[in-house]
Amino acid sequence: MTSIDTITLEVADPAAAGRFYTTAFGLGDELRLRASQEPTTGFRGFTLSLIMSQPADVHALFNAALDAGATTLKPVAKSLWGHGGVVRAPDGTIWKVATPAKKDTGPATGQVDALVLLLGVSDVAASKRFYVDRGLTVAKSFGRMYVEFAAGQGPVKLGLYRRKALAKDAGVPAEGSGSHRIAIGGAAEPFTDPDGFGWETTSMAARS
Repeated sequence: MTSIDTITLEVADPAAAGRFYTTAFGLGDELRLRASQEPTTGFRGFTLSLIMSQPADVHALFNAALDAGATTLKPVAKSLWGHGGVVRAPDGTIWKVATPAKKDTGPATGQVDALVLLLGVSDVAASKRFYVDRGLTVAKSFGRMYVEFAAGQGPVKLGLYRRKALAKDAGVPAEGSGSHRIAIGGAAEPFTDPDGFGWETTSMAARS
């Protein structure tokens, strides 16, 4: 396992969720949906981020998500590192739309430069070791607070963040229980990490 091939969101109504994601984000095969009625409450322990090239794209995608039925958790705002805002999709998934750019260089294009999965974990150092042992390569590491792995050949980047810090960044309380409502595709063999996030085998992983 060296990369993430797909993200599967477990939702109550796949048809409705599919309409939202097609209208709001226009993501490709890297995002999948399947039906689930597994109980979940509060923060599910992860966020997904769409990284754009400039502020105009952030505002355009953020507004498209709201028009499609998302709710605002944090409005788009300028910060020391760029621009970003956070929404909750109708299925409950938390999405951050952001850019490291401070200024626009042209009109909005709608192009998503990167899809990032951030897992909120209880022990960043322990989870880092767990994933390194399974073949992921560390790209950035900030002590016991944050780790980012190299994307490899996959379309999704993976990062680890302290659970409370990730919830704060998303604008929600850190408390939550039940299913994470997400499955990560890319493992040669299925496994569950120390914080209960499940990985599944994809056809691409099986061939590697």
